[in-house]
Amino acid sequence: MEYTTQMDAARKGIFTPKMAKVAEKEHLEPKKLMALMAEGKVIIPCNKVHTCIEPNGLGSMLKTKINVNLGTSRDLTDLNMELEKVNHAVEMGAEAIMDLSSFGDTQKFRRKLTHECPAMIGTVPIYDAVVYYHKALGKITAREWIDIVRMHAEDGVDFMTIHCGINKETAKKFKRNRRLMNIVSRGGSIIFAWMEMTGEENPFFQYFDEILDICREYDVTLSLGDACRPGCLQDATDASQIEELITLGELTKRAWEKDVQIMIEGPGHMPLNQIAANMEIQKTLCHGAPFYVLGPIVTDIAPGYDHITSAIGGTVAAMNGASFLCYVTPAEHLRLPDVDDVKEGIIAARIAAHAADIAKGVPHAMDWDNEMAVARKKLDWNAMFDLAIDPEKARRYRESSRPEKEDTCSMCGNFCAVKNMNRILDGEIVSIFDE
Repeated sequence: MEYTTQMDAARKGIFTPKMAKVAEKEHLEPKKLMALMAEGKVIIPCNKVHTCIEPNGLGSMLKTKINVNLGTSRDLTDLNMELEKVNHAVEMGAEAIMDLSSFGDTQKFRRKLTHECPAMIGTVPIYDAVVYYHKALGKITAREWIDIVRMHAEDGVDFMTIHCGINKETAKKFKRNRRLMNIVSRGGSIIFAWMEMTGEENPFFQYFDEILDICREYDVTLSLGDACRPGCLQDATDASQIEELITLGELTKRAWEKDVQIMIEGPGHMPLNQIAANMEIQKTLCHGAPFYVLGPIVTDIAPGYDHITSAIGGTVAAMNGASFLCYVTPAEHLRLPDVDDVKEGIIAARIAAHAADIAKGVPHAMDWDNEMAVARKKLDWNAMFDLAIDPEKARRYRESSRPEKEDTCSMCGNFCAVKNMNRILDGEIVSIFDE
């Protein structure tokens, strides 16, 4: 029996090799995984052309995955540097790479990723159209926007962000309900400007069925972009954001009718106390489709530290239903991230994802923490380093301040509670100052 997409296979009762790998990783019964995929609540983004991919599942009941945004810009065009970031990101455990390149030979870079990188590869075709056609935004035709979507599918990308929720009706609501920060989504601002200049409907909305046919042919997952995501706390959960989400929920049903896998993109900047409610609203309006969030960033006053503001929001989002966290680096709002920024962003996002998995009771999520606790109880420093989410940094910190005695650290020394409890419970005498 043949199938087109992973969703189609699940609905036909076909347990694919990619499903088998995901089921094993997630400790999930095959029938349960297939049932969730048939409903659209779990997805496995995997373009048929991307043959070197290591499959991963996205869904609120699975382990929370992270995405790393990379790519060239007009000011920084070094493809080798971006490839170095990609390799570091994969080594550090990122499950997905989004190529957001907006300058240079973007297709060469994209094809290199889909031919060599095992992570899920995502793109935003609207950026590439501006680069590819080399003409003024208002001169790009609706047909040309759709042709870029097909090009990215043919190049092997596993998921694409399509800003299809900001149609003429949404744009009217946005203009009636002005924001403090307006539209901060790059893709959203581009398509809004194009609609204003041409007077035409958003082609990603108007020709959505044609896009679905392309996705079905290559098994591309659509990431329905949040053009109206809030760019500051004041704009969170406003009329434009919710109006767009309603539209995305309607488009989700249309995608599922064609067996196309879908995820929904979400905020953005948002006060901490609104995050859980936003996750519930998304699950309701978008019928349980996996939710992919940028942050959320929970305060606007920390440039240089937005990997931290994002990790706080990401943990709350994931423990309340988000499936996929887009990392944020310390360079957010300031510049293109360098290799060190990428590392900081990945570690922060992975901590957030793991903490959320523990909170929501993902099977075996806490095993790693229990292993660390055993290593700490034994004062086994090498085991602690091996288990650390960033072993290199843990080793470097200890080496920078060596203790007098190797079984302690330079903070507590002979006052070490772990060491003294081990000794007293083993019947030994503890004499802190005489040792």
